[in-house]
Amino acid sequence: QVILTIDLQNLPENFQEILKEEQAVVAEWKEEGVLAHLFLRPERNGAVLQFINLSLEEVKGRMETLPFYHIRKSIEYYELLPQF
Repeated sequence: QVILTIDLQNLPENFQEILKEEQAVVAEWKEEGVLAHLFLRPERNGAVLQFINLSLEEVKGRMETLPFYHIRKSIEYYELLPQF
């Protein structure tokens, strides 16, 4: 699981273009079967992404390819152990 926060105070002028690129990448991950869920944060300043069938290193590698990765304020990685 990853929590990505972007800096709403310092968005680039081409933010809408970056957003479209971000959505395309995330849709591809969903289609590949490696992204189980994407939750937007209520403040709209980021998202929580829940990956499946990937190691933590693979998740980090994918996150580094996201367009929002370059405008992030912070990024947190959590390894979760499913119970059911």
